[in-house]
Amino acid sequence: MDGINYEEEFILNARGMKLFTCRWFPEYRDPKAMIFICHGYAMECSISMRGTGTQLAKAGYAVYGIDYEGHGKSSGLQGFVPMFDELVNDVSEHFTSICERRENKTLMRYLLGESMGGAVALHLHRKEPTFWDGAVLVAPMCKISEEMKPNPLVIFILKLLGKLFPTWKIVPSKDIIDKAVKNPEWRMEIRNNPYCYKGKPRLKTGIELLKASLDIQTSLEEVSLPFLIVHGGDDSVTDPSVSQSLYESAYSDDRSFKLYPGMWHALTSGEPQENIDLVFSDIIAWLDERTIPCSSRTEKEHKIGHDHPKLRLS
Repeated sequence: MDGINYEEEFILNARGMKLFTCRWFPEYRDPKAMIFICHGYAMECSISMRGTGTQLAKAGYAVYGIDYEGHGKSSGLQGFVPMFDELVNDVSEHFTSICERRENKTLMRYLLGESMGGAVALHLHRKEPTFWDGAVLVAPMCKISEEMKPNPLVIFILKLLGKLFPTWKIVPSKDIIDKAVKNPEWRMEIRNNPYCYKGKPRLKTGIELLKASLDIQTSLEEVSLPFLIVHGGDDSVTDPSVSQSLYESAYSDDRSFKLYPGMWHALTSGEPQENIDLVFSDIIAWLDERTIPCSSRTEKEHKIGHDHPKLRLS
């Protein structure tokens, strides 16, 4: 890619599973900061998020991604999330190991999570409240929209069945690709991507994602890091009103929310190009405004540690 280096690597997680990782970074200059991307459910990094990686690397950032267990090129049954907490731990261990490299210790570190990846990013923040310098949440899964969520009786039955048949693909759901992606060419690319899971959600996966989103929904006020939410006004996969609630309820005093009327769920890839350019322009402007010189990092960490609600002295 012109001016961009792209690399891939497989790593082993704590359970001995092989996970795919990748990174994009500017070829001819030192990165401004690091951005760690968390992809959505049934998606992956190297193809479906290459636009995100490329755009951010062109803007001067080093961008790192990982395919979760059961996703993309990583090991595991495709589309299966046996434990959301283990998925978060895998991502945390990989991203933290990159941050702790000597050459990266002075660089600022941001999370960027799309859809379910937004939930992953928020769980990473809760796991290490003062570790991350900020987050960009793209149509985050803070709650399953009422249109997409099964009714309470179905949920009750699914939980019972999930204990017996966790990998069954019988969770009732509508075609998310048709509801998420406006651009027909990108919709076709996703359908032709063998690393994107296109079957019905597996029982345990559906239960884990529902639990994760409800968990976030009940703890929105604990979000204390700087964040930007971008959400499509016509998103029928994740609920824009819940993003509004996160914006209004969060503890953070540095928070921004941009709602794009008429846009759908896949803001960074599935819209017409002019819409995608607008979204990235807003994201990059937000990052650039907050990225400080490397030498200022120690002072910033000290301030964040004392400002966090759980760490303040009484």
